[in-house]
Amino acid sequence: MKIMRRFSITIFLLLIALLFVDGSHQAAPPRAHVVILSTTDMHGRVFPIDYYTNKYDNVGIAKVATLVKEARKRDADLMLVDSGDTIQGTPLEYLHNKRNNTPPDPMMLAMNALHYDSMTVGNHEYNFGLKVLEKARSEAQFPWLSANTYDTGKGTTHYQPYIVKEVQGVRIGVLGLTTPGIPNWENKPNYEGLELHETVSEAKKWVPILREKEKADVVVIAMHMGIEEDLRTGQPSPSNVPNENAAIAIARQVSGVDVILMGHTHSEVGALFVSGVLLTQANRWASHVARVDLYLEKNDSGRWQVVMKSARTIPVTEKTEIDPEIARLGEPYDKETQAWLSRAIGESSEELTAQQCRFHDSAIIDLIQQVQLEAGNADVSMAACFNERAHIPKGQVTVRDIAGLYEYENTLVTVELTGQQLKDALEHSARYFKEYQPGKSLNELVDSRIPSFNFDVAQGVSYDIDLTKPAGQRIQKLKFKGQPLSPAQKLRVVTNNYRVNGGGGFTMYKDAPVIYRSSAEVRELIIDWVEKHKTVPTKADDNWRIVGAQ
Repeated sequence: MKIMRRFSITIFLLLIALLFVDGSHQAAPPRAHVVILSTTDMHGRVFPIDYYTNKYDNVGIAKVATLVKEARKRDADLMLVDSGDTIQGTPLEYLHNKRNNTPPDPMMLAMNALHYDSMTVGNHEYNFGLKVLEKARSEAQFPWLSANTYDTGKGTTHYQPYIVKEVQGVRIGVLGLTTPGIPNWENKPNYEGLELHETVSEAKKWVPILREKEKADVVVIAMHMGIEEDLRTGQPSPSNVPNENAAIAIARQVSGVDVILMGHTHSEVGALFVSGVLLTQANRWASHVARVDLYLEKNDSGRWQVVMKSARTIPVTEKTEIDPEIARLGEPYDKETQAWLSRAIGESSEELTAQQCRFHDSAIIDLIQQVQLEAGNADVSMAACFNERAHIPKGQVTVRDIAGLYEYENTLVTVELTGQQLKDALEHSARYFKEYQPGKSLNELVDSRIPSFNFDVAQGVSYDIDLTKPAGQRIQKLKFKGQPLSPAQKLRVVTNNYRVNGGGGFTMYKDAPVIYRSSAEVRELIIDWVEKHKTVPTKADDNWRIVGAQ
């Protein structure tokens, strides 16, 4: 009885308390939690394999797929977007795009299977020309975005500029922006009929359209661009061409942007806030996924507003399993690629590596130079060490061994330069090293902001790079055919299309008279040369050297 009495009293007191609750108290506002996953710069990595070494590599969309599917178990309505450079970058994609383009693009098959919402167009989508690009685009079951790519003279965008998707009642707008630096790197036929506009002004145009016309509650920019400056000093990246990257400028200058998903620079950015805008970037080669969490509440006017946002990158690990669905889709392409790469084409009397090719002349770089000199009928060749992992074994040499020397889809261009212009190009290249510091090794003197593919060396002349001299005065003892090179001397200089178009800031090539352009890519030319001669030269001629440092 006492227990029942106490229970009755408790209920009575609770009822009394409810009578005195403030009747004006409102329920919590509606809330939403939206997840966006982002990839970028996957560069044809379907499987976790380095085709040039034929060894396991912990990357690939077959592994990313596992991360995506695991995330969907918790957040079934998440968005999945990509920031470009997708259909180029591996022998698998090269073979598909150049030699057997009839089947669907393997990366599009994989992305379709994962139900991507969009992909922003990257500069490397253009490497194989518009026919290959448009075929891959037609095979995608999601839109390719680029709000700043226009049909020349028409004022209409060539690609869809944005998407709007409703998730939990929240309207998410995703705007695509492509680096406008493409004319600085690509042969004109590869983007014929298209013009790329500067991206800050384009963002200022399209973001209000998303906010006002499309009633987007959240605006995300998925850009094939990255951070353009050192955030501590404000100094621009030394390897940028004008307007190549603009993430910081857009975050600072364009109102109404919530999130920027970056790409292009092959960097990992977990979470960075600039003027209230959240920036993040998954790393290259499908090695990471960037995850954005948006927390929203409805305001008094009934509109959703972001009350909190966060981002982080999720790495592919050794424990991340290969997704069987993606593996099944990619298997036929992998078999064809492996068969092509395994074909024997010549022999080498010595084992050759490119491990130190940035610091002294090497037989591997000299092979590239020799092929370029012959194919381009030139006096001087300029080339970089594109792959420090390149390796040619002693004995039988296969397509795999030679293809690994030159990773990019560049073609050859021979131009006429003066001796002074050639020296300017070599001085620009020598910026790859920082100012000399006693006791520092060459590796410690490398300016990590400059990619190694922008450190060109020359064949056909001899010279020293003196690191005790300031940048711009480092090229010493420059000689052509054993004699000091005159600034007025006319030379036929062969290099690649990326360089001639100004890639890497080598502006001295841009207006030079063009003597020859190859239709074949440099990689193909090297493979054909070895197959024709059956042997690989094994000695470097040491025509250049670095002095003034260890």
